[in-house]
Amino acid sequence: MPDTRKLGIALDYFTGGKYHEALIMFLKLDKRYKLNPRFKAYIGLCYYYEWDYEQACKYLDNALPSLTIYAPAERSIYYNAAAESHFELKEYRLAIPVYEMGLLTCRQSEKANIFYKLGFCYMLIGKTDIAADNFKSALAYYKTYPDANSKARITQLKNMIRGLETNNTTTGS
Repeated sequence: MPDTRKLGIALDYFTGGKYHEALIMFLKLDKRYKLNPRFKAYIGLCYYYEWDYEQACKYLDNALPSLTIYAPAERSIYYNAAAESHFELKEYRLAIPVYEMGLLTCRQSEKANIFYKLGFCYMLIGKTDIAADNFKSALAYYKTYPDANSKARITQLKNMIRGLETNNTTTGS
């Protein structure tokens, strides 16, 4: 089978959500031809959807600087997968700048989730004042762009913000 056809099949698998099959084909093609950064990002997404966060970070972190020419909505997907992968690996300090880049490229309705995750990153590294600010931003976006989970998330965020502010007041942070 010609390699251009193999690439087409890999792309069909990828767009069809068959990430494991796409990953196998992309890796074989990358080994033979050294695929361009966009295809490397596809490999990273395949690893992300396979829950192999270390490999996802490896491919996405390497590809992201070369993807600035692509549409913000496309880059937002890569930033989200890379940030979520770092978060899952408990690499909060590495996740923060990637989430922040995601804020620059995502839709307005997606910002609530990013601010929410940023709040957790900052909270988990001990910067509770910055965490509270991010949770407040998340709260504002959840109120502005509600979805099926917004009501519960809004209640949760109000409690978290209150707890962080109370903690910051008693500890002097």
